[in-house]
Amino acid sequence: MNRKEYIKKSLQFGLCAGALITLDRSSLAGIAAPPDAEDCTSVKNERDFVQNWLSDLMESIDRELDEDTRIKLIEGCGRACFNRYQFKKDIAIKGKGDVDKLIEAYKQNFEVWREGDLVHIRYGEVSQGCYCPAAKYRPARPNDLHCECTRTTHQTIFETALERPFKVDVLETVRRGGKTCHFLVHLS
Repeated sequence: MNRKEYIKKSLQFGLCAGALITLDRSSLAGIAAPPDAEDCTSVKNERDFVQNWLSDLMESIDRELDEDTRIKLIEGCGRACFNRYQFKKDIAIKGKGDVDKLIEAYKQNFEVWREGDLVHIRYGEVSQGCYCPAAKYRPARPNDLHCECTRTTHQTIFETALERPFKVDVLETVRRGGKTCHFLVHLS
């Protein structure tokens, strides 16, 4: 190694060492240290609490409210889910004002096809399970109310993109015993 290379390497080493020295230990510990068992247990306990609470809530809704009220309540969750997640809003934005553009935008995340005045939205021919974290750990039911949330999310995407009301049917869902989730949008 010649003198010029030696000085260059020494300066690089010195700069790297200096940068490491100036970082405080807590910033390095936050990056390098894996979570300890107590942290993992705490997170699991909170997850279990939330999942149990959601199960209790859904059971209470099923037991205490009439069907129309149950559906209206869950529809509010579906609209909020649309508003909360940018990828759902992006589908509506990309499809704004044009059904064919909307179908193309949907194809980024779903299996979608049009049959005349009907649009099918399907989560593949077979789904591995429910994708929603709020429903994933709860037992499924034959007329699972949670599927109304997803139905309303798709309805909201269509209504936002095309600026008019749409009827959306639940044809099949994993939570209701199907092999996939399949929704049908009525264009007229």
